[in-house]
Amino acid sequence: MDIVNTSGEHPPPSRQPAVTRPGDRVFLGLSRGSGILLLVIMAAIAVFLTVRAIHAISLDHSNFFTTFEWNASLTPPSFGIAVLAYGTVVSSLIAMIIAVPVSVGIALFITHYAPRRLASPLAYLVDLLAAVPSIVYGLWGGLYLVPHLQGLNLWLNEYLSWTGIFHKSDPSSAARSLFTVGILLAIMIVPIITNVSREVFRQVPRAHEEAALALGATRWEVVRMSVLPFARSGIISASMLGLGRALGETMAVATVLSASPVLSLRLLDPVGGTFAQNIAAKFAEADNFGRDALIASGLVLFVITLLVNGAARLIIARRKEYSGANA
Repeated sequence: MDIVNTSGEHPPPSRQPAVTRPGDRVFLGLSRGSGILLLVIMAAIAVFLTVRAIHAISLDHSNFFTTFEWNASLTPPSFGIAVLAYGTVVSSLIAMIIAVPVSVGIALFITHYAPRRLASPLAYLVDLLAAVPSIVYGLWGGLYLVPHLQGLNLWLNEYLSWTGIFHKSDPSSAARSLFTVGILLAIMIVPIITNVSREVFRQVPRAHEEAALALGATRWEVVRMSVLPFARSGIISASMLGLGRALGETMAVATVLSASPVLSLRLLDPVGGTFAQNIAAKFAEADNFGRDALIASGLVLFVITLLVNGAARLIIARRKEYSGANA
Protein backbone atom coordinates (compact mmCIF):
# COMPACT_ATOMS: atom_id res chain seq x y z
CA MET A 1 0.00 0.00 0.00
CA ASP A 2 1.42 3.36 -1.03
CA ILE A 3 1.53 6.17 1.52
CA VAL A 4 0.53 9.54 0.10
CA ASN A 5 2.11 12.71 1.45
CA THR A 6 -0.86 15.08 1.98
CA SER A 7 1.06 17.88 3.63
CA GLY A 8 2.21 19.30 0.32
CA GLU A 9 5.86 19.26 1.45
CA HIS A 10 8.53 17.42 -0.45
CA PRO A 11 10.35 14.74 1.53
CA PRO A 12 13.96 15.61 2.38
CA PRO A 13 16.40 14.29 -0.19
CA SER A 14 18.52 11.33 0.72
CA ARG A 15 22.00 12.29 1.91
CA GLN A 16 23.53 9.31 0.12
CA PRO A 17 22.28 8.51 -3.37
CA ALA A 18 21.56 4.90 -4.15
CA VAL A 19 24.58 3.03 -5.50
CA THR A 20 23.45 0.79 -8.32
CA ARG A 21 26.28 0.52 -10.83
CA PRO A 22 29.03 -2.04 -10.16
CA GLY A 23 31.77 0.58 -10.49
CA ASP A 24 30.12 2.77 -7.87
CA ARG A 25 29.81 -0.16 -5.50
CA VAL A 26 33.48 -1.05 -5.94
CA PHE A 27 34.55 2.56 -5.39
CA LEU A 28 32.32 2.83 -2.30
CA GLY A 29 33.81 -0.36 -0.87
CA LEU A 30 37.38 0.78 -1.52
CA SER A 31 36.73 4.21 -0.01
CA ARG A 32 35.07 2.76 3.06
CA GLY A 33 37.80 0.16 3.45
CA SER A 34 40.49 2.82 3.19
CA GLY A 35 38.85 4.86 5.93
CA ILE A 36 38.52 1.82 8.19
CA LEU A 37 42.14 0.81 7.49
CA LEU A 38 43.32 4.27 8.49
CA LEU A 39 41.48 4.03 11.80
CA VAL A 40 42.92 0.56 12.42
CA ILE A 41 46.46 1.80 11.76
CA MET A 42 46.00 4.76 14.10
CA ALA A 43 44.59 2.49 16.80
CA ALA A 44 47.48 0.04 16.36
CA ILE A 45 50.03 2.84 16.70
CA ALA A 46 48.29 4.15 19.83
CA VAL A 47 48.17 0.69 21.42
CA PHE A 48 51.83 -0.02 20.64
CA LEU A 49 53.00 3.30 22.05
CA THR A 50 50.80 2.99 25.14
CA VAL A 51 51.96 -0.55 26.03
CA ARG A 52 55.65 0.29 25.68
CA ALA A 53 55.23 3.62 27.46
CA ILE A 54 53.42 2.15 30.47
CA HIS A 55 56.28 -0.29 31.00
CA ALA A 56 58.88 2.50 31.02
CA ILE A 57 56.90 4.99 33.10
CA SER A 58 56.14 2.35 35.74
CA LEU A 59 59.89 1.94 36.39
CA ASP A 60 60.70 5.65 36.30
CA HIS A 61 61.89 6.82 39.73
CA SER A 62 61.06 10.47 39.01
CA ASN A 63 58.03 12.37 37.78
CA PHE A 64 57.74 11.73 34.06
CA PHE A 65 55.99 15.04 33.40
CA THR A 66 58.06 17.43 35.55
CA THR A 67 61.62 16.04 35.52
CA PHE A 68 64.09 18.02 33.42
CA GLU A 69 66.90 15.51 32.85
CA TRP A 70 66.77 12.39 30.69
CA ASN A 71 68.78 9.57 32.29
CA ALA A 72 67.00 6.38 31.31
CA SER A 73 70.28 4.40 31.46
CA LEU A 74 70.88 5.08 35.17
CA THR A 75 70.07 2.65 37.95
CA PRO A 76 67.40 3.45 38.99
CA PRO A 77 66.28 5.27 35.81
CA SER A 78 65.20 8.90 36.03
CA PHE A 79 63.79 10.74 33.04
CA GLY A 80 61.11 13.30 32.23
CA ILE A 81 59.64 15.34 29.40
CA ALA A 82 59.37 18.83 30.93
CA VAL A 83 62.22 20.32 28.90
CA LEU A 84 61.30 18.36 25.76
CA ALA A 85 57.66 19.46 25.85
CA TYR A 86 58.67 23.08 26.40
CA GLY A 87 61.21 23.05 23.57
CA THR A 88 58.81 21.38 21.15
CA VAL A 89 55.96 23.79 21.83
CA VAL A 90 58.12 26.96 21.88
CA SER A 91 60.05 26.18 18.68
CA SER A 92 56.82 25.28 16.88
CA LEU A 93 55.11 28.48 18.03
CA ILE A 94 58.06 30.57 16.82
CA ALA A 95 57.85 28.79 13.47
CA MET A 96 54.11 29.42 13.18
CA ILE A 97 54.41 33.11 14.13
CA ILE A 98 56.94 33.59 11.34
CA ALA A 99 55.63 31.19 8.71
CA VAL A 100 51.86 31.79 8.65
CA PRO A 101 51.89 35.52 7.71
CA VAL A 102 54.71 34.99 5.20
CA SER A 103 52.98 32.00 3.62
CA VAL A 104 49.60 33.71 3.32
CA GLY A 105 51.31 36.76 1.82
CA ILE A 106 53.15 34.65 -0.75
CA ALA A 107 49.95 32.80 -1.66
CA LEU A 108 48.05 36.06 -2.07
CA PHE A 109 50.83 37.53 -4.19
CA ILE A 110 50.88 34.50 -6.49
CA THR A 111 47.11 34.34 -6.94
CA HIS A 112 46.05 38.01 -6.90
CA TYR A 113 48.97 40.36 -7.45
CA ALA A 114 51.78 38.80 -9.47
CA PRO A 115 51.59 38.83 -13.29
CA ARG A 116 51.18 35.41 -14.86
CA ARG A 117 54.76 35.35 -16.14
CA LEU A 118 56.02 35.72 -12.58
CA ALA A 119 53.31 33.76 -10.76
CA SER A 120 53.94 30.43 -12.48
CA PRO A 121 57.75 30.31 -11.86
CA LEU A 122 57.25 31.49 -8.28
CA ALA A 123 54.65 28.81 -7.60
CA TYR A 124 56.97 26.21 -9.13
CA LEU A 125 59.82 27.40 -6.90
CA VAL A 126 57.65 27.06 -3.80
CA ASP A 127 56.73 23.53 -4.86
CA LEU A 128 60.43 22.70 -5.18
CA LEU A 129 61.11 23.97 -1.66
CA ALA A 130 58.47 21.58 -0.33
CA ALA A 131 60.36 18.65 -1.87
CA VAL A 132 63.73 19.41 -0.23
CA PRO A 133 64.61 16.67 2.34
CA SER A 134 64.76 17.73 5.97
CA ILE A 135 68.38 16.63 6.34
CA VAL A 136 69.34 19.12 3.63
CA TYR A 137 67.57 21.87 5.56
CA GLY A 138 69.44 20.70 8.66
CA LEU A 139 72.84 20.83 6.98
CA TRP A 140 72.08 24.26 5.56
CA GLY A 141 70.88 25.43 8.95
CA GLY A 142 73.94 24.15 10.79
CA LEU A 143 76.54 25.35 8.28
CA TYR A 144 74.98 28.59 7.05
CA LEU A 145 72.02 29.75 9.15
CA VAL A 146 73.65 29.37 12.57
CA PRO A 147 76.75 31.51 11.76
CA HIS A 148 74.72 34.17 9.97
CA LEU A 149 72.22 34.53 12.84
CA GLN A 150 74.97 35.54 15.23
CA GLY A 151 74.58 39.20 14.25
CA LEU A 152 70.81 39.09 14.78
CA ASN A 153 71.30 37.46 18.17
CA LEU A 154 73.74 40.20 19.21
CA TRP A 155 71.31 42.89 18.04
CA LEU A 156 68.42 41.33 19.94
CA ASN A 157 70.58 40.91 23.02
CA GLU A 158 71.67 44.54 22.88
CA TYR A 159 68.31 46.20 22.32
CA LEU A 160 65.73 43.70 23.61
CA SER A 161 67.54 41.95 26.46
CA TRP A 162 65.34 43.88 28.90
CA THR A 163 62.45 41.60 27.93
CA GLY A 164 64.28 38.59 29.33
CA ILE A 165 63.23 36.54 26.32
CA PHE A 166 65.99 37.85 24.05
CA HIS A 167 68.72 38.00 26.69
CA LYS A 168 71.79 35.92 25.83
CA SER A 169 73.98 34.79 28.71
CA ASP A 170 77.09 34.33 26.55
CA PRO A 171 77.06 36.68 23.52
CA SER A 172 80.03 34.86 21.99
CA SER A 173 78.32 31.45 21.90
CA ALA A 174 76.94 30.02 18.64
CA ALA A 175 73.32 30.64 17.73
CA ARG A 176 72.24 27.06 18.42
CA SER A 177 69.04 27.83 20.27
CA LEU A 178 65.29 27.37 20.11
CA PHE A 179 65.05 30.72 18.33
CA THR A 180 67.26 29.43 15.52
CA VAL A 181 65.30 26.19 15.40
CA GLY A 182 62.05 28.17 15.12
CA ILE A 183 63.40 30.14 12.17
CA LEU A 184 64.59 26.97 10.44
CA LEU A 185 61.24 25.25 11.01
CA ALA A 186 59.45 28.33 9.66
CA ILE A 187 61.46 28.09 6.43
CA MET A 188 60.60 24.40 6.18
CA ILE A 189 56.85 24.78 6.65
CA VAL A 190 56.39 27.89 4.49
CA PRO A 191 56.02 25.79 1.27
CA ILE A 192 53.35 23.57 2.84
CA ILE A 193 51.20 26.43 4.13
CA THR A 194 51.74 28.42 0.93
CA ASN A 195 50.71 25.60 -1.41
CA VAL A 196 47.50 24.78 0.45
CA SER A 197 46.57 28.45 0.93
CA ARG A 198 47.21 29.14 -2.76
CA GLU A 199 44.82 26.39 -3.81
CA VAL A 200 42.18 27.68 -1.39
CA PHE A 201 42.50 31.23 -2.74
CA ARG A 202 41.97 29.91 -6.25
CA GLN A 203 38.63 28.44 -5.16
CA VAL A 204 37.18 31.82 -4.22
CA PRO A 205 34.16 32.47 -6.48
CA ARG A 206 35.12 34.94 -9.16
CA ALA A 207 31.68 36.54 -8.86
CA HIS A 208 32.44 37.63 -5.29
CA GLU A 209 35.58 39.46 -6.35
CA GLU A 210 33.96 41.03 -9.40
CA ALA A 211 31.02 42.24 -7.31
CA ALA A 212 33.38 43.91 -4.83
CA LEU A 213 35.31 45.55 -7.67
CA ALA A 214 32.06 46.74 -9.24
CA LEU A 215 31.18 48.46 -5.96
CA GLY A 216 34.44 50.41 -6.09
CA ALA A 217 36.56 48.30 -3.74
CA THR A 218 40.34 48.40 -4.06
CA ARG A 219 42.31 45.23 -4.61
CA TRP A 220 43.21 45.00 -0.93
CA GLU A 221 39.57 45.54 0.07
CA VAL A 222 38.60 42.70 -2.27
CA VAL A 223 41.15 40.45 -0.58
CA ARG A 224 40.04 41.52 2.89
CA MET A 225 36.28 41.30 2.35
CA SER A 226 35.96 38.47 -0.19
CA VAL A 227 39.07 36.30 -0.33
CA LEU A 228 40.18 35.99 3.28
CA PRO A 229 36.71 35.29 4.78
CA PHE A 230 36.10 32.58 2.19
CA ALA A 231 39.54 31.00 2.72
CA ARG A 232 39.67 31.26 6.52
CA SER A 233 38.99 27.56 7.12
CA GLY A 234 41.49 26.57 4.47
CA ILE A 235 44.18 28.81 5.98
CA ILE A 236 43.62 27.21 9.38
CA SER A 237 43.90 23.75 7.84
CA ALA A 238 47.10 24.73 6.03
CA SER A 239 48.55 26.14 9.23
CA MET A 240 47.78 22.93 11.10
CA LEU A 241 49.53 20.90 8.41
CA GLY A 242 52.58 23.08 8.84
CA LEU A 243 52.37 22.84 12.62
CA GLY A 244 52.24 19.06 12.36
CA ARG A 245 55.53 19.01 10.49
CA ALA A 246 57.10 21.50 12.89
CA LEU A 247 56.11 19.40 15.91
CA GLY A 248 57.56 16.20 14.50
CA GLU A 249 60.64 17.48 12.67
CA THR A 250 63.70 15.46 13.64
CA MET A 251 66.91 15.65 11.62
CA ALA A 252 66.91 19.39 10.96
CA VAL A 253 66.39 20.15 14.65
CA ALA A 254 69.00 17.60 15.74
CA THR A 255 71.54 19.19 13.39
CA VAL A 256 71.01 22.74 14.61
CA LEU A 257 70.05 22.57 18.28
CA SER A 258 72.54 22.17 21.14
CA ALA A 259 70.16 20.53 23.58
CA SER A 260 70.60 20.71 27.34
CA PRO A 261 68.38 19.73 30.30
CA VAL A 262 67.65 23.36 31.16
CA LEU A 263 64.29 25.08 30.92
CA SER A 264 64.61 28.81 30.37
CA LEU A 265 62.60 31.63 28.83
CA ARG A 266 65.77 32.96 27.17
CA LEU A 267 65.26 31.92 23.57
CA LEU A 268 68.81 32.84 22.51
CA ASP A 269 70.56 30.51 24.96
CA PRO A 270 71.42 26.92 23.92
CA VAL A 271 68.86 25.35 26.23
CA GLY A 272 65.99 22.92 25.88
CA GLY A 273 65.28 20.22 23.34
CA THR A 274 62.42 18.63 21.44
CA PHE A 275 60.79 15.23 21.47
CA ALA A 276 61.90 14.30 17.97
CA GLN A 277 65.44 15.59 18.45
CA ASN A 278 65.83 13.66 21.71
CA ILE A 279 64.59 10.43 20.13
CA ALA A 280 66.90 10.80 17.14
CA ALA A 281 69.92 11.57 19.32
CA LYS A 282 69.51 8.75 21.85
CA PHE A 283 67.65 5.94 20.12
CA ALA A 284 70.70 4.25 18.55
CA GLU A 285 72.68 3.95 21.81
CA ALA A 286 69.72 3.13 24.06
CA ASP A 287 69.05 -0.33 25.48
CA ASN A 288 65.62 -1.96 25.45
CA PHE A 289 64.41 -0.01 28.46
CA GLY A 290 65.86 3.22 27.12
CA ARG A 291 63.95 2.71 23.88
CA ASP A 292 60.76 2.13 25.84
CA ALA A 293 61.40 5.44 27.60
CA LEU A 294 61.90 7.20 24.27
CA ILE A 295 58.70 5.58 23.00
CA ALA A 296 56.94 7.04 26.04
CA SER A 297 58.06 10.51 24.96
CA GLY A 298 56.88 9.66 21.45
CA LEU A 299 53.46 8.84 22.88
CA VAL A 300 53.27 12.33 24.39
CA LEU A 301 54.15 13.85 21.02
CA PHE A 302 51.48 11.64 19.41
CA VAL A 303 48.87 12.91 21.87
CA ILE A 304 49.92 16.54 21.37
CA THR A 305 49.55 16.14 17.60
CA LEU A 306 46.09 14.63 17.98
CA LEU A 307 45.02 17.45 20.31
CA VAL A 308 46.32 20.09 17.91
CA ASN A 309 44.49 18.57 14.96
CA GLY A 310 41.33 18.13 17.02
CA ALA A 311 41.45 21.76 18.12
CA ALA A 312 41.95 22.85 14.52
CA ARG A 313 38.93 20.83 13.47
CA LEU A 314 36.81 22.49 16.15
CA ILE A 315 37.97 25.93 15.04
CA ILE A 316 37.13 25.15 11.43
CA ALA A 317 33.70 23.81 12.40
CA ARG A 318 32.89 26.97 14.38
CA ARG A 319 34.03 29.30 11.61
CA LYS A 320 32.64 27.49 8.59
CA GLU A 321 29.61 29.78 8.51
CA TYR A 322 31.96 32.61 7.53
CA SER A 323 33.30 30.70 4.58
CA GLY A 324 31.75 29.71 1.31
CA ALA A 325 33.38 26.30 1.49
CA ASN A 326 32.40 23.30 3.54
CA ALA A 327 34.69 22.47 6.46
